[in-house]
Amino acid sequence: MVVVLLVGAGYLVAAIAVGLSNAWTVGEVLARALWGTVNGLVSAGLTLLLLPVAESLTDITTDLTLLELSDPSRPLLRRLSLEAPGTYAHSIAMANLVEAACNRIGANGLLGRVGCYYHDVGKVKNPQFFVENQTRGNNPHDRLDARASAQIIRTHVIDGLALAAEARLPAAVAAFIPEHHGTMEITYFYEKAKKSESGLALRAADFTYPGPKPRSIETAVTMLADSVEAALRVLEDLTPEKIAEAINHIVRNKLNQGQLDDAPITLQQINQVKAEFVRSIGGMYHSRIDYPESSGGISATWQPAAKA
Repeated sequence: MVVVLLVGAGYLVAAIAVGLSNAWTVGEVLARALWGTVNGLVSAGLTLLLLPVAESLTDITTDLTLLELSDPSRPLLRRLSLEAPGTYAHSIAMANLVEAACNRIGANGLLGRVGCYYHDVGKVKNPQFFVENQTRGNNPHDRLDARASAQIIRTHVIDGLALAAEARLPAAVAAFIPEHHGTMEITYFYEKAKKSESGLALRAADFTYPGPKPRSIETAVTMLADSVEAALRVLEDLTPEKIAEAINHIVRNKLNQGQLDDAPITLQQINQVKAEFVRSIGGMYHSRIDYPESSGGISATWQPAAKA
């Protein structure tokens, strides 16, 4: 609406200028300004109608579409929040990290945020097999062999791509689903299989994500953020120095594994991403003061009351 008003104001100024030089009446000037406003309104409407067609033909995803996809009430995100709440919370935390890091290095922060919202959407197929959705002491992988567990973990990428196609997500957003894992090894279950299936031939492909490796700056940053956000949940006593060292370790491993070889990201940008991660995560995991239990608060030494 603002754009339409600006177009109308522009036509009014132009009509006044031309009208003064051609001795138009006030009515003629206002009529031409009105037609200009109508033109702006019609043009804006046509733009909104034709934008999806233009995006489809050019394979370009606009910010308008990304903003629409970021709406948490969209069916796929709504389903993720209800069926896999732990994964949804992880995706939101990652989105904050990735958007800040992308903006710092001049990449598309909005694309990074929206891609993070959908990057693990395939987990809604089997949410209970992913640790962030499990209750303490109830891990279904304990009842499976390592090969079957790895297959379930690996398949969430394939399931995610199927759900993305069903929801007609743009290619730029769907790319986050396979690329944030690249061709990394599902290490936990691979090592478990080596111990439990000693002497048997193990196919590395059974314990490797299908890929491809990240092919954009945004998916490369998402790969790093995914590993960093998950790893820091394991560590205790998160000091700034410990956070920085953990991030350096994770990024170094991804570089050594060649996971970022296909992404158009420089070492300078990677260093900026690491610095932004340290800044953002330091704020996320800041310490809080103890509140007196007498006032209904909780202190570091708080324990639940014993049951009668």
